[in-house]
Amino acid sequence: MGFFDFLRGPDMDAGVEQYRQTPGALLLDVRTEGEYAEGHVPGAKNLPLQALEGIAALAPAKDTPLYVYCRSGARSGQAAGQLQRMGYTRVTNIGGIMNYRGKVER
Repeated sequence: MGFFDFLRGPDMDAGVEQYRQTPGALLLDVRTEGEYAEGHVPGAKNLPLQALEGIAALAPAKDTPLYVYCRSGARSGQAAGQLQRMGYTRVTNIGGIMNYRGKVER
């Protein structure tokens, strides 16, 4: 671990793998609909940051494991905080798709 490792955001690849191994987990892409259409992680649900109040339709249980990503990690960080304030107890910000090396779908 280097001195500047704290500047790096979450490891998106590791986060997606953790999502895949977590039963009942939901992968949320909080980018805009247009960004989502340009390419997203397979299995991700699009719920733009501005529409987070719609989470109850996707995850009615507050203990649903939620893995959140965006483009760079900034919006997903905001979304994670909002979801926690809404009472969700298992929220993980996995960062930005810019740093993802896995398969994307359109």
